[in-house]
Amino acid sequence: MRIISGSLKSRRINPPSGLPTRPTTDRAKEGLFNILQHRIDFESITFLDLFAGTGNITFEVASRGCKQVTCVDNNSKCVDFIRQTAKAFHLEGIHTFRTNVFSFLSQKQNSWDIIFADPPYDLENLESLPDLVFTNQLLRPEGLLIIEHSPKITFRQHPRIRDHRIYGLVNFSLFA
Repeated sequence: MRIISGSLKSRRINPPSGLPTRPTTDRAKEGLFNILQHRIDFESITFLDLFAGTGNITFEVASRGCKQVTCVDNNSKCVDFIRQTAKAFHLEGIHTFRTNVFSFLSQKQNSWDIIFADPPYDLENLESLPDLVFTNQLLRPEGLLIIEHSPKITFRQHPRIRDHRIYGLVNFSLFA
């Protein structure tokens, strides 16, 4: 995995073997960030990375200037890896939480400009994620929720869906 753009451009993220992750492919990540770079001033947003895994997306937004990134993952090895990598990259604005994403969203009293979720493709109750975010008002006005998912899942009937993009087997649904 590599960072595509920004202050950490071309830096590699080398997670240890055995992490239970499926990192977003470089092709899909590049496609997503081509969309976002025309909509977002990364230096002025807050970002929530759900099911953060290796921190691939976290480090990309931080490299592009985002100063406040919150990461949530329930795997201690993933959280430790994100913390170690953030320290190695000298990134101070990355805050990690080791907890269940659904519990975090149900209890959190904060809101973010961008929420990105890359859950396991076979996650039960994935379809409830947008409603949980909007019901708990976790997205700021003009904010964007992005969910990465398999082709087997569709959010096309959701009232808050705004865009859907496909990159190979990777799907991104964007909500506002």
